[in-house]
Amino acid sequence: MTTINDIHDALLSNVFASITDVRTRNSLALVCRRFMVLERSTRVSITLRGNVRDLYMIPTCFRSVTHLDLSLLSPWGHSLLSSSPAQRFDPHLLAQRLRVAFPSVTSLTVYARSPSTIQILLSQWPGLNRIKLVRWHRRLSQWYIGADFDPLFEQCQNLAWLDLSSFYYWTEDLPPVLQKNPKVSGSLVHLNLLTTSFAEGFNSQEIGEITAACPGLKRFMVACNFDPRYIGSVGDETLLAISSNCSKLTLLHLVDTSALADSRGNPESEGFTSEDARITRVGLMDFFSATPVLEELVLDVCRNVRDSGLALEVLISKCKKLKALKLGQFHGICMAIEWQLDGVALCAGLEELSIKNCADLTDMGLIAIGRGCCKLTKFEVEGCKRITEKGMRTMASLLQKTLVQVKISCCKNLDVAASLRSLEPICDRIQKLHIDCVWNGLEETENSNHLLHGFDHNEMDESGSSSLSVNEYEDMCRKKRKYSLDEDSSNLQCNGNGFWCKTWDKLQYLSLWIEVGQVLTPLPMAGLEDCPNLEEISIKVEGDCRGRHKPQQPEFGLNCLARYPRLSKMLLDCGETLGYALTAPSGQMDLSLWERFFLNGIGNLSLNELDYWPPQDRDVNQRSLSLPAAALLPECQTLRKLFIHGTAHEHFMMFLLRNPNLRDVQLREDYYPAPENDMSTEMRVDSCSRFEDRLNSRHILD
Repeated sequence: MTTINDIHDALLSNVFASITDVRTRNSLALVCRRFMVLERSTRVSITLRGNVRDLYMIPTCFRSVTHLDLSLLSPWGHSLLSSSPAQRFDPHLLAQRLRVAFPSVTSLTVYARSPSTIQILLSQWPGLNRIKLVRWHRRLSQWYIGADFDPLFEQCQNLAWLDLSSFYYWTEDLPPVLQKNPKVSGSLVHLNLLTTSFAEGFNSQEIGEITAACPGLKRFMVACNFDPRYIGSVGDETLLAISSNCSKLTLLHLVDTSALADSRGNPESEGFTSEDARITRVGLMDFFSATPVLEELVLDVCRNVRDSGLALEVLISKCKKLKALKLGQFHGICMAIEWQLDGVALCAGLEELSIKNCADLTDMGLIAIGRGCCKLTKFEVEGCKRITEKGMRTMASLLQKTLVQVKISCCKNLDVAASLRSLEPICDRIQKLHIDCVWNGLEETENSNHLLHGFDHNEMDESGSSSLSVNEYEDMCRKKRKYSLDEDSSNLQCNGNGFWCKTWDKLQYLSLWIEVGQVLTPLPMAGLEDCPNLEEISIKVEGDCRGRHKPQQPEFGLNCLARYPRLSKMLLDCGETLGYALTAPSGQMDLSLWERFFLNGIGNLSLNELDYWPPQDRDVNQRSLSLPAAALLPECQTLRKLFIHGTAHEHFMMFLLRNPNLRDVQLREDYYPAPENDMSTEMRVDSCSRFEDRLNSRHILD
């Protein structure tokens, strides 16, 4: 009898190496000793969880790990290496234990709340070449300029990759340190400065100093200040300085700080801002001519860049390798006069294109882009008031062989129903989709319920009864998938039996934006009824609750997502939902009642993982889990991982223990500014430790 022991080591290694899912690899390691040895010897990346006080739990069998992530250690956000009484251990001992356990580390991610953490930890691995620093707490004003980065550049002489996108610091901290360490700065090839917590971003002088100190950069991402009302705003001279200092750039992201806020704009806006950016068509043409090896470019300016079509034609003529392009507040990108291709439509090699706040983009422009950019696999359009369902549908038809990822947001003429209708030609190909849940009168009336469940009054069983169950009606709907399209109105019609069903066969990821006070229940009726392979959904709820009365419906409508059989991961982001955390005026709801509204029905879902951002009261900088939320979250009995991006009182956290399968829970205040009051019961180290002890002491079957 042939067993696994008869398989040659080389063949077994290839089989195991083809498996990338972490949990699957862990499960295979439990099958036999050979798989366990292979898993431990081939693992190159690991993210540590658990409490930093439990030094004995640091694994010592993954000797080949090169990427180590320490940013999620518990208690989250506290200083990893500290001599405070709360830590109860020597910080140098922890650093040495980590070095002994993972001797091959070359890439490190760490929450560095103080410069001492960087100084102690980085000295353990002098060969580090990739660093990502994380910090959402305020930078202390008593630290000298560059305090965070001096130990980093002194100890990591081989540094080539630096990510500060989730690290709060002052813009004036970085340039002097780069200039003081020319050897390390010259070796950098990747620098990510898209820090979302910046108020103004880097100015023109600072960007010039950074790029001059890092001439070898190939990937540069930076949060800028494009507002011409400020001294030092980014303009033509900044673009030319970047191209002159860093001639090897293959990826460049220049993003205004206001764009990083990720809040939805006003769909009624005409698309033009009151001021024009200091970027001109001539400056863009000179910049594109000096960066011939660009492969990905993002210019999200948030100020008018007019008549940019000719400059974009120069872009494609000079940057032959360009594959991804995102333009924000660019106008005149494609005029589409008399069916002539111009502007961005001439970028035939593009695979990803994102257009944001283009005031003069029309249906003819969309069609021209579909004709010219025939290789697009990803297309995003946001804040374009003049495009309609007809133009989007024609573009989708032209790209039906390639397009698999689409985002339609903040477009006045494209509500949820129109967006889904426009994508009908490629609904069986799309893998990732974002739409805005703007219903425009779409409600679940009695008639719409017939469409939702796939039957009408004439559809009865043999006994003349219409008492079939909902599941039976849905089965009938799946068996009778027929499409009927009225070409004049571009609206889906029911066939003769009263059925219409579109199947989004390959849709795996769905992202939704919805205004606070609205409900999700019309979503299936709008056209997303049948998504058999949907695995992940992201829902962003945005708006000001203050001044709003109690919604007419008792719940948000999460239970309507139960129709998606493979849905296992959800991100519910209510972080931009503003309200009253403590006391609300008479007749208005406080945030605890809004949380009850949002989370009602979550027990009907079969989720394995949930990221939840509670609503917030900005006046007191409070984003905290309320009692109704703590009671409703455990009702989702299949949850294994729960990440709460906010704070919670200890006694509220104990409610979560009612879920028998929950094994990974974490509080993360990963928003700026993170709360500083570490003595409250919401973030106290001992409170987190007591909850973790209770959580880990339970018996979990697998």
